Parts: sequence; C-alpha cells; structure tokens
Amino acid sequence: MKNSKQAFFLIAIFFCNLNITKAQSIEDIRKQFPDEKAVMLNKTLEYNISVKDGKPYVESNEVQQIEYLSGTAAAYMGGYGFFHSDFQKLVAYEAYTRTPNDKKIKVSEFSTNSNKESFVFYDDVKETSFNFPAVEPGAVGNLNVSWINKDPHLLSPFYFSTYLPMVNSELKINVSKDVKLKYVLFGLDTSQIIVNIDNKHRGNVYTFQYKNCPAEKRYSDAPGFGWYSPHVIFYIENYKDESGATIPYLSNADDLYKLNYSFIKTINQSVSPALKHVVDSLTANQSSLEQKARAIYLWVQHQIKYVAFEQGMEGFVPRDANVVCDRRFGDCKDMSSILTMMLNAAGVPAYFTWIGTRDLPYKFSELPLPLVSNHMICAIKLNDKFIFLDGTDPTCVFGFPSRAIQDKEAMIAINEKEYKIVTVPVIDKNKNVLADSTWLEIADNGMKGRIKKDLSGYFSMQTYGMLMYANGKSLKEDMKDEFQRGSNKFQLDTFQVDKKETNDNITLFANFTLPDYAKKIGNEYYLNLNLFKFFVQQEIDYPRRKMPIEYNFKFAKKYVILLKVPDGFKVSYLPQGKSYHNDVWGFDMKYEQKGNLVILTQEFDNDSMLLTKDKFELWNKVLENLFPLYKETLSLSKN
Repeated sequence: MKNSKQAFFLIAIFFCNLNITKAQSIEDIRKQFPDEKAVMLNKTLEYNISVKDGKPYVESNEVQQIEYLSGTAAAYMGGYGFFHSDFQKLVAYEAYTRTPNDKKIKVSEFSTNSNKESFVFYDDVKETSFNFPAVEPGAVGNLNVSWINKDPHLLSPFYFSTYLPMVNSELKINVSKDVKLKYVLFGLDTSQIIVNIDNKHRGNVYTFQYKNCPAEKRYSDAPGFGWYSPHVIFYIENYKDESGATIPYLSNADDLYKLNYSFIKTINQSVSPALKHVVDSLTANQSSLEQKARAIYLWVQHQIKYVAFEQGMEGFVPRDANVVCDRRFGDCKDMSSILTMMLNAAGVPAYFTWIGTRDLPYKFSELPLPLVSNHMICAIKLNDKFIFLDGTDPTCVFGFPSRAIQDKEAMIAINEKEYKIVTVPVIDKNKNVLADSTWLEIADNGMKGRIKKDLSGYFSMQTYGMLMYANGKSLKEDMKDEFQRGSNKFQLDTFQVDKKETNDNITLFANFTLPDYAKKIGNEYYLNLNLFKFFVQQEIDYPRRKMPIEYNFKFAKKYVILLKVPDGFKVSYLPQGKSYHNDVWGFDMKYEQKGNLVILTQEFDNDSMLLTKDKFELWNKVLENLFPLYKETLSLSKN
C-alpha cells in the first residue's frame, strides 16, 4: 500500500463506506446459485469528478467481494488481480480474505506485469495479481483499489456482468456542480439496470445498479463483449473553469476531433531524403495516382514490420514518418503516419484516419469519445472516393478494407479544422467466393481423386496469410486441413499452389486418396457423395443463447463433386436434391448425371456480418432441411 496521505484517506473511505456485511447466508447463496462454485457478492465502483486547477479531475475507488461456495473453488478462483496504467494511476490497494469465522487474513504478496492486448489503440496497461489466502466454502475474498484518472477523456465503461453471477453490481458517480456529465447504456438487455440521479447542493450523484446479474457465458463466435454485455458509458460533456465560463470537453464530434488532431499536428513537417528516395523509386514508372498508391501501400505492408508497443501518450501520438522509415517497424499509428506522408509526397491525397475495429459497437456519430477508435489507418481519395489502407495487414489487397473495419465509421483528418466521418463499405459476398471442385474415381481400396480450389477476396487473403508463415512439414499439414474431405482417412498425396499477381485470387490443386470410402456389396457400390457435412453441431442454442454471432465477411461458397461411373456400371439410385432459403440464409443442393459423370453441386452463401438472436430460429430452420440430405446414398449397379 502506498504511504501517502491520500492513499490512507481513500482506504479509510473503503472501510467506512464499503465494508459490506453479508446479508445472506452461504446456504441462501447456494440455493440461489446451485451450479456455481463462487459468486460476486458485490462489485461497487465509485467516481468523484470535480474541477481542480481549472480542469476536470477524477478519482475512483472500487470494492469487489467474492464468496466461495465450493471447496474446489480455490483451484481456479483463488488467483485474482486488477489493472492500472499511466492514465489510471494506482493510488492504494488492499486485498484480504474474510474467513467463515470472521477472521481477516491479508494478502501479503502482489505481482505486477504488463498486460498487452494486440488490438488496443492505447495500451500501457499493467496487471497486479495475487492469490486470496484461506479460500474455503463461506470465505469472502475482498479487494479494495483506488486510482487517480490522469486524463478524464479516457473514462472506461462500467460492465455490470462478469464470468461469475453478481449479487450486486453498482456504479456511483459523484459529480460537482461545475461539471456536466452524459451517459449512455449499451448491451443487449439494459432494462435491469436501475438508474437514479440525485440532485445535491454541491452537484449530482448518478447511481447505476444491477441486482442479481447472471454470469456471462462466452462463445467463440460472438463479437466483442461491448456488443452484448450490459454496460454504461459516461463522459464529461463540459465544465466551468475558475472564471465560470463553460468549456466544451467532449460535447460532440468536433471536440473529439480537436483532441485527436492535437496528436498529429506537430509530426510529418518535412520529408527526409531517405524517405523521398523510397517514394521516388517506387513511383518512377507509375503513370497514374492509383498505380502510385498501390506501389506505396504494398511497400509499407511488406517493408514496415508491425510491432505493437504503446505506452502513455505513445498510444495516441504517431511517430514521425521519417523515423518509421529509418526503423522499418511501427504500430498502427506509425503505419498510418508513413503511408500518409509517402502518398502525399507522391501527389496522392492521403489522410490520417481514426477507426474502431468490429470488436467495438460504437460510432463517432453517436459517441464523441476516444474509446470509439482502437485503431488507426490511412484514407486516400481517388476519383472522389475514399479508399482505406491498413498497413498492419500484409495480405490486404488495395481497394479492400481490412476485414476488421468493414461497416465501421472512420474519422478522416482533412486538415486542422476539417474532418469527415465516413462509413467503411462492406465487401459484397460475390467478391469473396470459394469454388471447390472434386473429381472422384472408384479405386481398389476406396476412392482417389483430384481437387481444384479457386479462392477470391478475403478467402484468398486468408490463404496468402497462411502461406506467409507456413513452411516444410507445417505447410503440408496446413494443406491437408485445407483439402480435407470425406473422412478422417483422407490422404493428401500432392498439392500445388498457383499464386496470382495480387492477393485477391489464388488457386490450389491437390491429388488425394480416400481409403474405404466406397462400399461394394455384391454387384453394387454404395457411397455418399456428401464429402462435406457442413454446419453439423452448429445449431444455435436458442432461446438460451442471447449473444449475437459474428462473421468475418460476407461470402458465397460452391462445392462441386464429380464422380466417374466405372465402366460396366450404371446409376441405380440418384438422390434428390433440394433448395431451401429464408430471410437469413439458405442452400441449394442438386444431383445430376451427365454421361458417365454423377455431379453433386452444393451452394451456400452468407449475406450477414452479424446474426442477432431474433434470427436464430431461422438459422436453425435451414439446418433442419439440410441435415437429412447428408444421409442420402448414391448406388451404382452392374449393367
């Protein structure tokens, strides 16, 4: 614990105001949560927002209390921790266990380490971790932490739910009368959040409370938790300075842009000879602005290594393009910096651009806050149209936005006074096509065949990304997964990769054997031409599941399987195909015979980026119609 007067004062507040007595016995808690090993009795975060030395000043204090219900809880719940950073300065902390017989046992050892997240725009976060002692049924782990929030532009959202059920989850904000606060509730179901605003003589007290908040079940195919987890975002709209004048803070997008622009206005004042030489050499033989832009983008993608190191203001201020060129590495802001400088030097109008990835559900047009963006890119304007360039993705093709920023609002810095908020387009499904063709023949020990896969758009970019990092044995294993079909006895014999000039198209070839696949009984062969059984075990558990399902991109897939009928045999049973579509998605499956070939064609498409719970039933309805078709068997008999 810090030896400062302020630290002792804040801890005193903890003990006076937040030393909560258990209102329920462990038996009552177990009855309420019979399947849980532990519950969060209380999570209370309190902010004090005022004006100090003419600027907003923020302190925060948090209490968490976990009650352990099972003797095995210590094995995976005894470890705990909390976060802090340069912007959220740690002032004081204490952790202890209150045993069932009311004995207080303090935590004596704490460990602090960096907690990097690759997708975060600003990240100097550290985690202080520890283990609660004497964890047993009925014991309560207590954590008390206080911070000073060094930059009130960066107030974090408060999430009510966690991986444990929450008996009481509460946010309290004490706001002095010279500060105006705004808040917005986000998440799938915010109706359970009780909001109270109490007008006091010295200011307002905002209280947000969620009682008996259920544990949050996570799904690997869900979007970022901001899309569904109930939370409140709060921010300072304006404040009054010492003279009583109202000062805009984050009242609208103009205020946010003023803040953002302050991070870039002093960099890239001139082009160094080294950087100018690179630009000239790349564009010497390019006649159009688009050709120049393509050449520069490709160079940055492959010559500047992406390294995410972001601490303090480095998380906001891009490095000068000349420095990035000399170092040959940088983070997303540095990539944006060097792209913008090089393109402008080549005569291509290019602009710094702030954007949030699809992990975040927020829009600049709705929230004028730094938390709306966790990424930075470059936007160029060609033929009155913006094109978005993300240097951190080495596989992304010029003209395609990176997958993670589709349908997101971008804040484009035109100049010090002017900016534009533009929505990044979603790439049409017909530009992201997977066409897979299999030629099959019956062999002595089963089947043999060859494969051709044509990939375009994001499918192709994914494959190029895999090829960039695969080699030797790992490449063959990756390719076996890429071509897998029929059964787990699939054997990849040979493969070939036909790369195109750009990453948006690639063709793969393979030869394979599939032992024991076709069954011969007497004078007849029986085999299931459904070498792929897509979406098995992908029914959505509704209405239990509430979280939406996220897709990386829209797409169209076509699978064609061609079986050569052996000499002396004929088709004695050809299964019936079927088409089924609804407002969410669908499929087409068709069998046909052409000469000595039996052909099965399957087509699927996806025209959604996010599947919400109101569409889950329709998704499952398609599967109800699809799965029976997978059982159909083709039969061949001797003439």
